[in-house]
Formats: sequence, C-alpha cells, structure tokens
Amino acid sequence: MLEATAPYAFLLAFAGFAPFAWKRLLTYLHIFQQEEYDGPRFLRWMIKSGSLDTRVSLAIVVLALLSKLVPAPSIVLAFFIAVVFLLSAYREADPRKVGKKKLAMTERATRIARVAAALLLAIGILGIALSLHPAWIVVLVQAIPFAPVAAVRILQPQEKRIQQGFWREAHEKLRRLAPVVVGVTGSYGKTSTKHILGHLLESAGSALITPGSVNTPMGIARIVRERLEPYHRHFVVEMGAYGPGSIERLCRLAPPDIAVVTAVGPAHYERFKSLDSVARTKFELPAAAIARNGKAIINDAVLAFADAKAFTDDHRASMVLVGQGEGSDARVRSVTQGRDGLTVQLTFRGEDYTLFAPLYGLHHGGNMALAFVTALAMGIDAETALIAMKSTPQISHRLEVRRQGDGTTIIDDGYNSNPVGFASALDLLPLLASGEGRRILVTPGMVELGEAHAEEHRKLGTKAGEAVDILLAVAPDRIRDFVDAYKAARPGGEVIECAGFAQAQAWMGANLKPGDAVLIENDLPDLYERKLSL
Repeated sequence: MLEATAPYAFLLAFAGFAPFAWKRLLTYLHIFQQEEYDGPRFLRWMIKSGSLDTRVSLAIVVLALLSKLVPAPSIVLAFFIAVVFLLSAYREADPRKVGKKKLAMTERATRIARVAAALLLAIGILGIALSLHPAWIVVLVQAIPFAPVAAVRILQPQEKRIQQGFWREAHEKLRRLAPVVVGVTGSYGKTSTKHILGHLLESAGSALITPGSVNTPMGIARIVRERLEPYHRHFVVEMGAYGPGSIERLCRLAPPDIAVVTAVGPAHYERFKSLDSVARTKFELPAAAIARNGKAIINDAVLAFADAKAFTDDHRASMVLVGQGEGSDARVRSVTQGRDGLTVQLTFRGEDYTLFAPLYGLHHGGNMALAFVTALAMGIDAETALIAMKSTPQISHRLEVRRQGDGTTIIDDGYNSNPVGFASALDLLPLLASGEGRRILVTPGMVELGEAHAEEHRKLGTKAGEAVDILLAVAPDRIRDFVDAYKAARPGGEVIECAGFAQAQAWMGANLKPGDAVLIENDLPDLYERKLSL
C-alpha cells in the first residue's frame, strides 16, 4: 500500500494512462479486426508473435524501484509514470492512418473499442479505490490486448441481435426483388471468376456483384441492403467458407439459383484440417442451388474428392462440369498466355469457342471458362459473351500487369496468394521480362496453409529457381523452406532478405532497370508481416 496521498497519486498516473491506453487499444484492435474479431485466433497470434508490452511496463517497474532507493512523495512517482504514458502515446502510430490495411472504425469496431476502454477504466478506478501500489498500473498495461476480446464476448448478444436484423432486412429485400442469384465459391479463383462473370452479365443487362472479397454474411447483407436495386437482373455473390456449415448459412441469406465451384485446395487449410472437409463445405453451395431446381457449374478437378464426386453422380442432370477431363460438359482444350492476354479453346454443347481476355496467368483460363459457361447456362447469347470477354478489365491485385513509364513491368499479384496462383504467376514472369531484363520476385509467401505450409513453399521455391533471377524474401523467417529451396534450385540466384515490404520497395526504387519484370506475389496484412514493437 502507499501513503495517504496514494489515491491522488494514482489518479495522476491514470490521467496519463488514459490517452496511452486508447492509442494502444487501437493498435491491438487493428490486428483483432484483421483476425475477424476471432478471440482465440487473436490471442494465439499475440502469444506466438510475443506482441505484449515491454517498454512501458519496464519503465514503470524501474521508476517504482528508483522510488524505493530515493524516497520521494508518491505524487512524484506518479508524475513520472504519467510522463512515460504520454510520451508513449505520442510516439505510437495511429492504425487508422498508417498500415497496409488501415483500421476501419466501423460501427462494430467502435462498439468494441468503447466497451474495451470502459473495462480498462473500471479496472483503473478499482486500483484508485483500493490505493494499490503503482505496479498495479503494469497490470492495466498488460490487460489492454485482452480488453477487446472481452468486449466482443460482452457485446455478443447485442451483436447477434444487430446482425439478425441486418440479415432479415437483406433476405427480405432479395426475396422481394428476386434477382437471379449466382453463388460463387472455391478455395481460390472465386473472386476472379465472379469478376469475369459479372462483366459478362453486365453486357446483357444490369447486374450487382459483391465487390472485392466481400464474402461473409454481414458483408453480403450490407451490399444487398445498400446497393441492390429493382433494376438489377442478376446478383453475383462470392461465398467464403470459414468452416463447415458457413456456406450453408450464406445460402439461407441469399438462396442461389446458380452455383459455381472454382476449386478445392489448401488455401485456408488450417481452418478445415483436411481437404475432404474443404470439399464438403464448398458443396453446400451446389446442394442449396439444386434444392431450388437450379444448376451447379463446377470445375471438374474437384471430382478428385469422394464426396464431391458422389454428390455429382447423384445430381448429374443438374451439374455442368467444366475442365480438361474427358467427361466434362465444357472441355477446355487449351489455354495460351500471350503478352496481351489469355486465349482459351473451349468445346461446349458441340460448339467450339475461342475465348480471349486481356488477363494474365494460366489459372485464369479455368476462371474464364467457368464464367463463360455460367453465362450461357443463364441464357446469355454466346456471341455477346465472347465480345464482352474481350473487354474484361484486369482484376485488381490478381496478376494485374502494369507496364511502367521507366521500362519496367510490375505484375501485381498482391492479394491472398495460393499455390495454384503462385505457380501460374511464376510461369508468367519470364514472358513479360524484355531484352536483358531481370526477373524479380517479391514475396512473403502464403498463409493459412496449416500443416501444408512447409511442403507447398518448398515446391514453389524450387519452381521459382527456374524463373527468378532475384528473390526479395519479405519476412524470410516464416518462409525459410521457400528460400532454401530457391537457393538449391538456382545456386547463382540473388536472395535479398527484407524485414518488411517497405524495405523491398526501397530496394526496387533504387535498383530496378528498364526491361526488368517484377512479380509481387502476396502482400501480407500487418499481423503476418511484423511483430509489434511494444
């Protein structure tokens, strides 16, 4: 306990703590938001990365020890503690203004921040009331990352009511306006396929497409509530899978008339633990569409999974298979990458089609075929779809090719890399380097591969050895298997290890030459690339 003036001293220290706590709370909320407010995942990240406060806590402990060696009124100690807090608050970056993906203070984020701040305030007031030793403030500092997790639990009933209200409003609007709903899912390729299909449908009438990678219940509900209009004939909705049953829940919100399944693979593997589980979850979408007498257009490669094949065999009349298999309804005969785009030779319903789009990456050939076949299955004229395909815009951050004024070429594949897309991007790199230009890869690797992380990175590291002259490995410690495999496959290759993407950008700014082609393969969110320095 402190002397009689301790409560006032603690109050002074707490006055400095308040602005510090708010800034630090936003720092943790930034990461928490990127973890989709999943408490256990956030806490695992925090423990694994060691992102707990050390500097401020150590400073308070040192000040408390000094106060024992050099006796002084507790108010003096409190003053210096307050100064430490205020200086730290001043120096800490505001995640609403900095970061790759800035903290978005949505209504939900604001509620979480306010409740978390109130919890910290309550703990602080308890310390004042009990006249506890200033070391109690260290407990307050260490409690900050746990406050938003606790806030989510406290707000859960209210959040559930709010989300149910939004869900009902969106569901009723879809029922009332009755657009043709096309659900698109897959371990990878779903956003690109949605983008291409949306462009084709726009050529034949108005369509609403969920933007970017919006694929959760609340994200979809918001788009429906805010953007769906009576003139929209089609609604193309990306459906993300975050565990068994997740797509089924999305289908209750937006019952699909058409289902599109692009792929089953190890993306987000750690959430499912097995590829069979991934396949079963993805096929919740075809099940929902066929239950409404709709159709499912699927990549025939998914039939490698027993449950997917069994479902397809049981509902074959309602399934359209697209791919390179002999038994496919729409057979992709070839995919050719040129400097100006992709050409796909396709046979469907006894007709041969040549599809062209100004897109890059051989894996987009399958996405183009799926989108084209889906458009035809929805009654779009083939000639109209073919013409529209030729003007398909590049897909932002998904093998988006930008030829720079300085003679370099940037291949931006920065969004959410996966093994298939990564391999396709590596194939593209030599094609777009010109003359004596170097082939440069900038990558932090892939995420959410679970137990497949090391194996997939070794495979792609070996492949990179065939195509890459210079490797800029971002946060290299998390992709050591990739770096080692690259070195083994290309002993003469140059490896530059970068702590973060900013360092890689600085290298490029100083070293790129005309003719160089740079592949940016994935750009990790803040929580993967860096440990918080606290």
